[in-house]
Amino acid sequence: MRDLLRSESRQAECESHGPYIAARIGRFGGWTMCPVCLQDREREEEATRSQREKDLAAERILARLRACGVPDRFLDRTLDSFEARNEGQARCLAFARRYVEDWGATRASGRSAVWIGRPGTGKPHLAIGICRALADAGATAIYSTVQRAVRRVRETWDRDRRTESEAQAIAAFASADLLVLDEVGVQAGSNNEQTILFDILNERYNGRRPTLLLSNLGKEQVADLLGERVIDRLREDGGSVLAFDWESWRRNVGQ
Repeated sequence: MRDLLRSESRQAECESHGPYIAARIGRFGGWTMCPVCLQDREREEEATRSQREKDLAAERILARLRACGVPDRFLDRTLDSFEARNEGQARCLAFARRYVEDWGATRASGRSAVWIGRPGTGKPHLAIGICRALADAGATAIYSTVQRAVRRVRETWDRDRRTESEAQAIAAFASADLLVLDEVGVQAGSNNEQTILFDILNERYNGRRPTLLLSNLGKEQVADLLGERVIDRLREDGGSVLAFDWESWRRNVGQ
């Protein structure tokens, strides 16, 4: 019996790593494999697990961004990937980083901002970078063009086709921790559009929820388009205007 319980071993040969001592696995089991091959297999399995976890994490990030309304073209935008090549870009990137870092105070106060400047200067890039950082931290963020927001509210007026009420459509934009409204000024500027925007922004104002408005127009044009009531609400709690006053990146690369 003692001989049966005694561990057994034997000389074995690995085609890749040469001779090694193999041990029997259990009383009637097989023999252990080459220890170097075993380490290699464990490293490969760990690398596979690590890559799978990274892929799942990336999928979760993309799902969160799509839930925020971020278009596929902009899914790779982050604050870290924004290239600050001049003083103005560095200033705007610093603003975006502070906005995230001070999010607790920003969210509590409802501090909003208007970003103005030429097309192609990176306004959506930085705004989506903020959305991404906040979503990673557990906050809710929505990125939308003004046209899309207005269209969603208007679609509720068609009783035969609507899937939500007007109040629900407005609440969808009003309830997020952060709302980014891009392309302010592309819309027609009708009284109807102003009313819808005011309803959304007023709900956010009452709930102290921050809003970022992005526009290719100048400061005065944005004020005329949105109306004094909206501008007054955006000014409160330290609201600011940030100028993206450099040449278009797309023009520089021939796009």
